[in-house]
Amino acid sequence: MAGNLVARSIHDLTAGAWFGGSLMGAIGLNGAAAEAKDPTERTRLSSLGWKKWAPYQTGAFTAHLLSGLAIMWENKGRMAKQEGVTRLSIYKTVVTLAGAAVTLYAGLLGSKVEKLAGEGAEGATEPKPGASEELQSAQKQLKILQWAIPVFAGWVIVLGAKHGEMQRPKNVFKGLRS
Repeated sequence: MAGNLVARSIHDLTAGAWFGGSLMGAIGLNGAAAEAKDPTERTRLSSLGWKKWAPYQTGAFTAHLLSGLAIMWENKGRMAKQEGVTRLSIYKTVVTLAGAAVTLYAGLLGSKVEKLAGEGAEGATEPKPGASEELQSAQKQLKILQWAIPVFAGWVIVLGAKHGEMQRPKNVFKGLRS
């Protein structure tokens, strides 16, 4: 029981870190970087902040996935006996992996933006007129992804809450397979 509590806590906290970190980056970090007086500093400062966050995000993802495996192992009997638990677990795993892929891709685009920071920009995700096509493309994609990432993270949190609701005694009883 204590191991399951630890695994669930880690799982929830790391999903919260992914959600909160991505929102703070999109709103706070990118918003503040856009206020830099020097246009070449806007993408550079944003990139520096995201690079500082990346190891923590990677650690959170790793802990999230490992704790998820521990939770699934602990609940293997419930997954076999309670209707819908396995389906929801698979669905949540797919959403998590898709969100991780989107987050990784955003990181790769961010590296491209950092490399081209000398061109200057209106903001971290807003290209300035005359910027190279490569920089404009990366920034336009990041503008979308910076909001897609917290959507995926929030979706994972909601699916975790759904898992919790499925463990209420009345729901377990209703979902038992004969």
